[in-house]
Amino acid sequence: MHTAKRTVAALAALLLASCAGDLGNYDYHALTEPVITGIDSEISVLTHARLELRPDLGEHEFPEDKYAFEWRAVSQNDNPAMTLLAETCDLEYDVELLPGSYLLLFRVIERASGVFWQAEYNLQVSESTSEGWMILCAEGAENRARLDMVSKVTGETYLDVLSGNGMPEMRNPYRIQWSRFADSESPYYLLTGDGATRLGRSGFEWKEEYRLQYEMGNSDIPAPEAINDVTAAKMMVADGKVYYAECLVGIGLFGPVSGAAFHAAPVIGTNISTQNIVVPAVMLYDLDNKRFVGYAPNLRSDDVGGYEALHEMNDLVTLLGEMDNGGTVIGSAFERFPQGKEFVWMENTKYDPNNTGTGITYTLLRDGGEYSLYGTQLGEMWSAVSLGGPAFALGRAAWADLSACPEIAQASQFAFSSLRSMMYYAVGGTLYAVDLSQSPVQATRQFSLPGEEITCLKFNIYRQNENLDRTYDLVVGSVKGEEGTLRIYEGFDSDGDFRNVTPETHTGLGRIVDITYREMLK
Repeated sequence: MHTAKRTVAALAALLLASCAGDLGNYDYHALTEPVITGIDSEISVLTHARLELRPDLGEHEFPEDKYAFEWRAVSQNDNPAMTLLAETCDLEYDVELLPGSYLLLFRVIERASGVFWQAEYNLQVSESTSEGWMILCAEGAENRARLDMVSKVTGETYLDVLSGNGMPEMRNPYRIQWSRFADSESPYYLLTGDGATRLGRSGFEWKEEYRLQYEMGNSDIPAPEAINDVTAAKMMVADGKVYYAECLVGIGLFGPVSGAAFHAAPVIGTNISTQNIVVPAVMLYDLDNKRFVGYAPNLRSDDVGGYEALHEMNDLVTLLGEMDNGGTVIGSAFERFPQGKEFVWMENTKYDPNNTGTGITYTLLRDGGEYSLYGTQLGEMWSAVSLGGPAFALGRAAWADLSACPEIAQASQFAFSSLRSMMYYAVGGTLYAVDLSQSPVQATRQFSLPGEEITCLKFNIYRQNENLDRTYDLVVGSVKGEEGTLRIYEGFDSDGDFRNVTPETHTGLGRIVDITYREMLK
């Protein structure tokens, strides 16, 4: 048990003020001080559950005609607010607070003097779906978007959690994701072929104003396949068209990227290792001209150089220089960014072999039967342009010929580790691992799921410190007929070798399209 107690001596100010005219004429009375115990310092409760707390005030009596009592909850979320829960000594409260972290305050107040004693507790309010795996599924012949959930809060699996929330039916689901630059009360994006919408933080509620069209600065109603947070901004690709939203102040509205007169691959390369970049760049793949393109809108600033925002990547390297971090990744893994190759896959990782705060973005390209992998580090453009000397802009960090990897041409899903230089790919129900640090690369079969097809393969990127080691766990979604299975393979202790890892397994899900972990919002 632990109690944090504060006595607020409201009488002190009165005593000091009376010293100047002290006539020695006082009416003293002794304060009966409560000793507040009996309640744990850490309290967890589900929404709509009954919270009952009965503090022990010690050996003295505290009658209600002489003492008042208050229970208040102070939100620790982005929008702090105080809520009065009760004005009784014992708390009996049906929890209506939104999920999140709160400072719970209990006060005992002497009515005559106004002096109060206060105890403080940490209160965590959760829903059954406040934390756990969000599994986006396609249901039936029409591929209805359905969201299943494996709850860490209750240990239960919930199917079709969006049913009954008022959201219209949406088909052909792409992704379910959280965004730091979405509204804090509706921080999840659901992306489908019928369009995109946000979902609320409390029970995945839905409102008409959550539709993505209300975040557009023009009349477009896009159906994006990808939305990426970048430094102080969001970007998305919808039907090959690229949009950008400045979020330095507020959420920002999406508008088309000027000069991007090409169809882009449905993914955006960006540095996910740090937000502390003044002039960031993102990387696109131009499907029409089969080339890498860099976009850095802050380059337009006169303080940086007044350059155009959009450049072919080799031109951007010429303008800004390569990355030189004094270590093993210095931008020389391949001579030039290639052109003329077919796009296969792009993925952002936190793999940072020299601790420079610039993770590697991997891009897999195909030229006939040849498969090549290119790893790029996207760093600080401002230093490269304005300071001179060693540049910290773009690193050509990795290259590999993957053509000899078993069944690589039949691979449907890829994933890249943030722990070490490793790539994984799935063919049907079989998983292969590729050690990119070897030359030539070494591919090993990890495991097979008989009768199943792997439809989602990823390393979930976590935000909260207590979950960071879980970033290395391999997440596998598979389908057998209409039933999906989620497996999580521990990756940190196994060092990314999953051949002998027994996964955490959840069955009875829908046809899995995407999987994202919902962290407890604070």
